[in-house]
Amino acid sequence: MHSRQIYIDGEWRNSQGTGVIDVFNPATERKIGEVSEATAADVDSAVEAAQRAFATFSRSSVDDRIALLEALLVSFEKRKGDIARVLSDEMGCPITAATNIQAASGPNHLREMIRVLRDYDFDEMSGTTLLTREPIGVCGLITPWNFPVNQIICKVAPAIAAGCTMVLKPSEEAPLSGIVFAEIADEADLPKGVFNLVNGYGATVGAAISGHPGIDMVSFTGSTRAGIEVARAAANNVKRVAQELGGKAPNILLDDVDLEKAVAPGVARCFGNAGQSCSAATRMLVPRAMQDRVAELAREAAATYVVGDPSREDVNMGPMVNAAQYDKVQELIQSGIDEGATLICGGTGKPDGLNAGHFVKPTIFTDVTNDMRIAREEIFGPVLSILPYDSEEEAIGIANDTPYGLAAYVQSASLERARAVGRALRAGGVHLNYPAVDRGAPFGGYKQSGNGREWGRFGLEEFLEIKAIVGYGTD
Repeated sequence: MHSRQIYIDGEWRNSQGTGVIDVFNPATERKIGEVSEATAADVDSAVEAAQRAFATFSRSSVDDRIALLEALLVSFEKRKGDIARVLSDEMGCPITAATNIQAASGPNHLREMIRVLRDYDFDEMSGTTLLTREPIGVCGLITPWNFPVNQIICKVAPAIAAGCTMVLKPSEEAPLSGIVFAEIADEADLPKGVFNLVNGYGATVGAAISGHPGIDMVSFTGSTRAGIEVARAAANNVKRVAQELGGKAPNILLDDVDLEKAVAPGVARCFGNAGQSCSAATRMLVPRAMQDRVAELAREAAATYVVGDPSREDVNMGPMVNAAQYDKVQELIQSGIDEGATLICGGTGKPDGLNAGHFVKPTIFTDVTNDMRIAREEIFGPVLSILPYDSEEEAIGIANDTPYGLAAYVQSASLERARAVGRALRAGGVHLNYPAVDRGAPFGGYKQSGNGREWGRFGLEEFLEIKAIVGYGTD
C-alpha cells in the first residue's frame, strides 16, 4: 500500500510536507499504520492537475465514461476483500458487515451509475432553446469515516459520469481505505488528473479544498458542525456545495402494527454500524398503550448483539471509532439517566470483559420525551430512545420536531396509512415497512441534514450545470 504517499496527476508522490497521521484500530487502541499529511501546497498541485485534465475529460463521450466506470468496477471487485479487511481494522466494523455491507456497496453503486449513464439524456429541447447539462468542473470531495468507501464511490462515480475531475480527501479517522481506493482507481487507468487524493485534517486540507478558487464544487459528508464550516469557506468563491450531514431519524410504529415483526428490525436500524450512521432510526415512536410491550421486545432484540473483536464472524457490533466518540456517547447515555428516562438495557461503561477498545453497551431508553438530549442530539452510537405518543398527529409532530431531516421510518399494517404518514414527515428519505435498499432513490436531507442528493440520477445531476442555448432550434 502507498500509505505514505498522495496520488496526484496519475502518479504516487511524496507530500510536500513531512507530517504524518497515525491510524489506530479502535477495537485494540493500537496503531496500525500512518498516512502522509498533505499540505495546502499539495492541494494546489492536485487542483492544477484536475484543471488540466478537465479541459479534455469534460469533452469525453458518454461511452468513454461508461468504459471507465466499468474498468473501475472490475478493479474494485478484485480488491473487495482488501477493502473489507482495511475497513474492519481502521473503523472497527465487524468483518461480516465490512464485507457484505461496507465493501459490497461500492460495486452496487457503480453498477447503478453505469445504468443511469447509459440512459441519461444530457440534452433536451424547450421550444427553440436547447437545455444541455454539462460537467460543473473540478470537484472537491470530502468523505467521512463511518461508511468510508461507500461515500467515496457515491461521489467519485457520479463525478466521472458527469465528466468532472476531482480531488478527494478521505476522513483522517479512516484514511487507509481511501489509499486502497486510489490504488483501485490507478489500476483502472483513469486519465491522469481526473482523480487525485490528498490525506489530511479537515481544519487544514479540508479547509484548503473548500476555499480553493480552482475548485468549482464541494461535495461533503460529515457532521452538521463541519458542514457549516465547509459552506463558510466555500462562500468566498460562490461555489456549489452539496452536503449530507447529521440526522435524528424517527421510526413511527402505528397502532395497527405487528410488534413481533416491527420492533427487532427497528432496533437493527438503530444499532447497525454500532449506531454510527446518519440515517440510524434512533427515535422509536410508539403508541403509549404499547410502550411496555415494545420495551420488552426491544430489550430481547438488544440481547442478540454480540459486542467485541470485529475480526470474529459472530460479532455484530464493533467499537466507536475513537476515544472522543466513545466519551460523547457515554456523556449522552448519562444525560438520559439524569433527565429521567427509563434505562431498560445497557448504560454507561464498557461491556463486561472488554477493557481495551472503544466499546459501548447496546443501550435502550424508554419513557423518553422529545426535549431530552438523547432525543434531540445526534448520538452516533448504539443508543435507542423509545418515545410514547397518544395520537397519530402527535407522532407526526414529535417526528418533525427536530433540526434534522435526513431519514424517517413508518411501520403499519396498512400501506395506505403508512403512505399518508410518510407524506407528512419532513425528511429527505422516508422508508415504509422496512423496504429493501433502492440505490436509484435520492439520498439526502432537509433542514440541518444538508442539501443536495446522492445516489443514481439525482447524484449525477449534482455534478452538472444547466446551460440554455437560446435560438438553438431556430431555422
